[in-house]
Amino acid sequence: MLRNGVTGDWLGTFLGHKGAVWSAHLNSKALQAATASADYTAKVWDALSGEELHTFTHGKIVKSVNFAKDDKRILTGSQDKLLRIFDLSKPEGEPQVLEGHTQPIKVALWGSDPNTILSGGQDNTLRIWDARTLKEVKSQPFKSNITNVDIALDGKHIVVSNGKEVAFLNAETFDIVKTVTINVDVNSACLSPDGNYFIVGGTDFWARVYDFHTNKELEVLKGHHGPVHCVRYAPDGATFASGSEDGTIRLWQSGDSKNYGLWQESKDTKDQAPNHADQQ
Repeated sequence: MLRNGVTGDWLGTFLGHKGAVWSAHLNSKALQAATASADYTAKVWDALSGEELHTFTHGKIVKSVNFAKDDKRILTGSQDKLLRIFDLSKPEGEPQVLEGHTQPIKVALWGSDPNTILSGGQDNTLRIWDARTLKEVKSQPFKSNITNVDIALDGKHIVVSNGKEVAFLNAETFDIVKTVTINVDVNSACLSPDGNYFIVGGTDFWARVYDFHTNKELEVLKGHHGPVHCVRYAPDGATFASGSEDGTIRLWQSGDSKNYGLWQESKDTKDQAPNHADQQ
């Protein structure tokens, strides 16, 4: 489904997959969407009309899809342990294949450098690849399965969720800067744009907020009725979103969020103190 990022209003639904959708990504101009599904396909859609543009068939469930920075290629990660790069200008052509994972891949994405790819999954290893040579250039082992990888908005860190740990890596060297242990299994974590806080979503149905510098838990936000599978800060850091197995996405206030949804400041209340809700 496609929704307005400010108001949360429903815009449209992409219809065509015959299995669970595991991943979705908009290109840089939000003109196309890509999805990865349990029906063994990745699809590319016209984000304005909802029309299906391309279907890329895989041998097993596709868990991750990500547009390249130039919007000309998509990257997929699959249960068959392979990464694939599809050229959108030649959708009928064979993909480039990257081999190296020894277990199914959970997440794959392009790095800050347009020639870098990051991937992780059930082999407990974050792998860094050169998209030009299709070769692995570095690997970083972890104790548990990697459930999520995020390029932090501060431009300095890579955030890796694995088991009961959240690891923060240097975005240039991919070396571990620090690891924080959480008392629940972590599905997703995200660092705030200013680098001062991070949020965690896991198996206990709650969204948690931590101080990045002290690792102290600051807030436990209750509202979901199922495991939280994804958390992400808005680019301005004023809100963050959490997506849950309970079938909802919730927006939470983390700063001055008067320009969002129900918190949006109207002309009538412009000169008054904004009425901040705890969640939407």
